[in-house]
Order: sequence, then C-alpha cells, then structure tokens
Amino acid sequence: MPRSSQVVAPSIVMSKPPARLAALDGRNLDPEMDVERRLRIVHLEDDPNDKEIVSAALEQQGINCEVIDVTTREEFVAALEQGTVDLILSDYALPGFDGLTALSLATRMKPDTPFILVSGTIGEEAAIESLTGGATDYVLKTRLSRLAPAVRRAIEEVAERKARRDTEVTLERERKFLRALLDSLDAGVVACDQDGTLTLFNRATRELHGMNEQAIPPEEWASQYKLYRADGETPLETEQIPLHRALKGEHLRHAEVTIRPREGTPHTLVVSGQPIIDDGGEKLGAVVTMQDVTELKQLERQFQQAQKMEAMGLLAAGVAHDFNNLLTVILGYCQIAQSRLQSGHAVLRDLEEVAKAGERATNLTRQLLAFSRQQVLEPRVLDLNDVITDVEKMLRRLIGAEIELVFRPEKELGQLRADAGQIEQVLVNLIVNARDAMPDGGRITVETKNVDVSGRPASESRGPSKAEGLKGAHAAQIAAEIPAGPYALLTVTDTGSGMDANTASRIFEPFFTTKEVGRGTGLGLSTVHGIVKQSEGHIAVESELGNGTAFRIHFPRVSAGQDVSKSTVRQSQPARGTETVLVVDDDSSLLGLVSEILRLHGYTVIEVASGETVLTMLENDGAAVDAVVTDVVMPKLNGRELVRRATKIRPDLPMVLMSGYVGDNAEALGSLLGPRVAFIQKPFTPEALLGKLRDVLKGSAAPVHAEKPGRQASGAAGPPAGRLSPPPSRR
Repeated sequence: MPRSSQVVAPSIVMSKPPARLAALDGRNLDPEMDVERRLRIVHLEDDPNDKEIVSAALEQQGINCEVIDVTTREEFVAALEQGTVDLILSDYALPGFDGLTALSLATRMKPDTPFILVSGTIGEEAAIESLTGGATDYVLKTRLSRLAPAVRRAIEEVAERKARRDTEVTLERERKFLRALLDSLDAGVVACDQDGTLTLFNRATRELHGMNEQAIPPEEWASQYKLYRADGETPLETEQIPLHRALKGEHLRHAEVTIRPREGTPHTLVVSGQPIIDDGGEKLGAVVTMQDVTELKQLERQFQQAQKMEAMGLLAAGVAHDFNNLLTVILGYCQIAQSRLQSGHAVLRDLEEVAKAGERATNLTRQLLAFSRQQVLEPRVLDLNDVITDVEKMLRRLIGAEIELVFRPEKELGQLRADAGQIEQVLVNLIVNARDAMPDGGRITVETKNVDVSGRPASESRGPSKAEGLKGAHAAQIAAEIPAGPYALLTVTDTGSGMDANTASRIFEPFFTTKEVGRGTGLGLSTVHGIVKQSEGHIAVESELGNGTAFRIHFPRVSAGQDVSKSTVRQSQPARGTETVLVVDDDSSLLGLVSEILRLHGYTVIEVASGETVLTMLENDGAAVDAVVTDVVMPKLNGRELVRRATKIRPDLPMVLMSGYVGDNAEALGSLLGPRVAFIQKPFTPEALLGKLRDVLKGSAAPVHAEKPGRQASGAAGPPAGRLSPPPSRR
C-alpha cells in the first residue's frame, strides 16, 4: 500500500453509533463499564488511506468506538496522557518511529491497555518479537476481517484481568478481615490442611503456645504442640490431640486438655473441633477452638473451698449449742464441787484436771465459733497496750524460759474498739504459733504502732519497722489492701523456721497445719483470721523460709476522748443477791446448774422449763419476779421472742440471755441488748453469770448496738465491732 510522506494532523474519525457495546457477541465485556460508552481507541498510523480503511472495518464489524488518529511519537504520547485509552492500534513501520517502540512506551504508560499491531509488512519474526514484548495480537492489513474479533478478544481479556484483580483484592480484604477477626478472639483457633500441616494460628493460639505463626507438619506436632491431659501431667499422643482427632473426622465438643507453653504457667483449655469438608464431601482439613478456662477453674476451686468453709462453719455452729451446754454443766458442777471441798482434799486434784480438760474443750469450741463467726462480741474502747500488758505474764509462761519475749509499745497508741477477750485470744494463738516454730529457742517481738492507711507512721518521727530478719516492702502491700484511715498496728514477729510461699498462702485455712498428728488442730490461725475480720481489722503475714515470720494486724482506731476500758475486770468474790429470779431452760441439766449457782449465792430461784410459763407467771404475779435468766435456743418460744413479749408486760424487767449459738438470731438478738438485757456466751463460769445478773439488776449492763452487717472492706467478712456476729453468708 502506498505511503505518503506528508505529515497529517491527528483527526477523530467517528463511526456510526451502533445499538450497544453489549451487542459484541451478545456479551457485556466489562461489568463496571457503561454499555452506552464507546471504546476510546488510539490509532498510530502515518498513511491516511490506511486510517480510513481501519476505521471503516471497525464500523462495519459493529465496534462502537472513538478513534484518535496519531502519526508521530509526540502525538502518541500526548494521546496516551489525555485520558482513558481502551485500546491501542499501531502500524509496525513508521517514519522515524516504529511499532515496537510504541509498544514499549504503551507498556510503560498504559500497562493494562491492550496493544494490537495492524501492519502490512510485519514478518513472522517481528510478530513473535512484538508478542514477546507485550503486544496483545497482530492483524495484517490484508486480512482486516480479523480486526473486530481481535478487538473483542482484547477487550474481554482486559475485563477478565480486571475481574480477577478485583476478585483477588476482595479475597485479600476478606482474608485480612478474617485474620483480624480471629486475632481479636480470646479463644485460640488453629487449623490444618488435609495433610495435617498446621496452617493457621490466631493470636490467642500463638500466645498460649508461645509459638511463631508458621506452618508445622504433622511429624513436628509433638515437639511444637505441647498438650497434656486434664491432669496436666500425662502428655497426649499424636492420635489423642484434638486437631488430629478432628482431621480423622471426629466432632469434638468441650474436651479438656492442659497446655504447657515454653515459658510461663500451664493453662487449662476446653477444646472443640471438627473436620472441614467442601460441598462435594471432600475433606479439606480440620479446625479446633481452644478456650482458656484456667481462671474459671481457679474460681471454681475457690468457690468449692468457700463452700467447704461455709459447711464447716455451719457444722461448728450447729454443734456448738449442745456442746456448750455440756461444757457449761461440766465446768459449773466442777466449780461447785471444788467450792464444797476443804483445801487439801484428795478429790480436789481430780476436779482440777476435769476443769482443765473442760477449759481446753471450751477453747476449742471458741475457736470453732470464731472461725464460723458465730460469737457475740462485747466491744469496748480499748488501749491495745493495756490488753497486752494484762496477759504478758501469762504469755511468758506459755513460751517457756528458752524463748525471749520483747514488748515494744507505742507510747501514745490510739484507741480501738474491740472485744478484749478476743484480742487476748488473738495474742495467745499468735504467740503459741510462734513458739512452736522455735523448738530450739529464739525471740518473739510484740510491737504496737500508730499508722495511716499507706503504712506511714502517724508521727513522722519514725516509720514502720521491718520484721526482724525478713525482706520485702510489706508496708506498701498492706496499704493497697485496706481502706483509707488511721489504724493501730499490732505486729508479732518471731525468729523461727519461717514458711515458703505455698504454706504461707494456706495458713488461714481451717484445719490446715504443718505440725505432726496430735500437735495441732489447724484452727489457731483460722480463729485469729475470723476474730480480726469480725473486728473490722486486716491481717497479713510476711515470712521467709529459715528467716522467721511476722503477722501484722491493722485495727481501725477510734476518735480520742472516749472512755477506755481495761481488758479484763474480774471480781475477787462472786456477786451475791437476795432477789427472786426465774431460770428458764428446756435442758434439765443446765436448768439445775444455773439454779444451783444462784441459790448458793443468796437468790430465790423459780425453775421454769418453757417461755410460755414465764409469760403466764409475769401476767399473773409479775411483781414477785425480780429478774429472768433464760436460754436463747428453746422450742416453741425462744429466748429472743420471750424478751420481746416479757418486756411488754414488764418494760424494765432485768433479763440475762444464755446461748452457745445464736445463728440466724444474731441481728435480732443484738437489737434487744441494753442496760437491762445482757447476753452471756456458753460455756461460762459461775462468776461470769453472777456478774451479768448483777449488771442487769443495777441497770448497768454494757450497751451493745445492733446494726445490719455491712461496711465490709477489702474482702473482710463479718459484722462491725460491737455487734452480734451473723451466720456465714449463703451464696
């Protein structure tokens, strides 16, 4: 075909508008392309006749297009830069420019635009070179019937490539979304392919196993995937691993296993899994999920322990009533018998041994009640130094000569409100515990101090001393566990054998002891813990194996100016009287004992077996009765209800309530106590009973305010000081 050397300006040849681009083979080539939009084609050709022929061929074969004719390199580049180009047609040989160079430019500037060579001179080698260089196709000018099919095929390929890219982008986004979703889960997810190679670990799985995200073949599972049975000791064989079982077709639900990461503590896992199967039934792999239930298991164990402690507390409280009745009878008649014998009588020594055994049994009962927090508190405003001074001699006798007892009191120690007898019991139990830790002798230091909540001394003259021989910043730990406010700190430190961390974590558990059988009940420190919590205090232990132990108890201080009571006030002679007293108890042994004690000390006694009889007597001849001594736990009409109904008949009637167990009556009973109504805990001595009776007859019984239990701080259970202790909470 003849060529013209004349430079022709680019022109736009418009074909007649066809119906739709979708008419090309009846298909829409680009789903996102407007079907009414024409293709924008750049045609690089220097021969005007050839331009006309190519445009005519496109029009005749139904290609809806806009053809931009260019001749030079500059025009070609400008056309590519002006906007969207759907297709490039190019001659192979041009003056000063050629099709392969144009292909190179197009590949660089419009890499996704199809490029078709339309030439009459291209040979086989040139055609192969152009296809290798990135050309989509080539069409000979002598066979332009192939042009339209080549254009359609090129446009279709572009659409397909775009669809594939869009699909790949969508899949990549979905993959990232799924990965983010899996990594956001606290449950571990792990999957393998059909060959058993681990291909997916989410974040939780990697953290549980301490592993990097990498494919792991089945033969390396044993070395990388550390799983054990629920006992945490028996390794799982490969066939027992949940993922392996799921790969074999098993559907697992809530299987429990233990995992031991390379570093850190073991974890208890609940695992579920199943095989992955496509629509055709072909197995693609397996997946399992792992839920870390370590904390849940710990909470379950703590709850079970709490249930055990509650059950033990209920058992202790339930036994206490009958047991204390028996002890009251034993000790009461023992003391009466001793009082009737002359000094030096041979039976006195036997009675003394009976009394000692009864006192030991009494202490054991008190420990059980302190543990279950079923005691009645008689709080006073106390000086802790006075309490310690009063029992110091007894404490020295307890520890023996081989152990040194050092008392370091704060000179102006703040006052606290507590039950003096219970504080003494705390001291005795701690001192005995320290003594037993020093079989070869040592030193026990009892120290008192004013501190604020952070552990700093109320007076900045000196800070809280460290336990002798011990390490660690304990004061900071205590400050984080107790509420703000001023405290009186009691510290009991020994230089004994100390404890390891595991033992120290269990010392307040009831019946836990490190002593050999027969040397301890395991109730001493649990009793201390119960008393401290009952008094709104806080107790902590600091110990190091081989370097001694320190117990620190923070008692809330009360405001200055209140009357301070001495810890114990005992009368040298039992109080006597001449009044008429109704004694009420359904237990004939106790009824006889109390009546005997009162008669021996001058009182006129009327014995009554039921509360209903008391009410009848008060209604008929109430003026003849000066006081009532009654048991609390009785059938039909209990002591609490008897007080309410009796005081309606005689509002100022003096009454003494006796019980070894108050149970659910604690709050209601406490609301009745006042100057004319007192409570005495069984077992009691004759002197204690006589003293209580004289107090109510004089109207000087200690007031005890009953309030609803509450105001518990830092996990402390039990009522505020000065209240009747409620039964254990039932959750």
